[in-house]
Amino acid sequence: MHRAASLLLQYPDQRWPAHRALVLESIGGLRGPAAEPLLRFCRRTADTPLLDLAAQYATTFDRSRRRTLYLTHYTDGDTRRRGASLAALKARYRQHGWEPSDGELPDHLPAVLEFAARCPTAGRAVLHEHRGALALLATALASHGSPYLDVIRAVRATLDEGVRRL
Repeated sequence: MHRAASLLLQYPDQRWPAHRALVLESIGGLRGPAAEPLLRFCRRTADTPLLDLAAQYATTFDRSRRRTLYLTHYTDGDTRRRGASLAALKARYRQHGWEPSDGELPDHLPAVLEFAARCPTAGRAVLHEHRGALALLATALASHGSPYLDVIRAVRATLDEGVRRL
């Protein structure tokens, strides 16, 4: 599910329709708290022209600090401490033999999700450490009425798997 969410949270360029098709092919027959929101997001965006989707993505994630995909922004803001957090995250990736390939900062949620897909134990730990950021992002996306909320719901559902609720 992490790889699927990573693909769907990437900027919708010319590769994005193929990413959505891959997600649908991979998880189309699955059910559950992580799969269903991803499938719903794919259905909601299926008929949206790519340029409209790109504009919606920019408005959603690039024009609001409350809805950023850079996870350390929620914990560190634009401070010197954020630089140390980014360096530590990059070192963690290297420790597990992985480095983001797209030139993004290591705290960019699609990169973190890709890491979680490739290195599940270490990646889930990173996502758990940023649960608060994911919750804040979900709240902001809900207020914005964004379909991307479903992708964040799916990610958060993967963190709840195996957690016994009282």
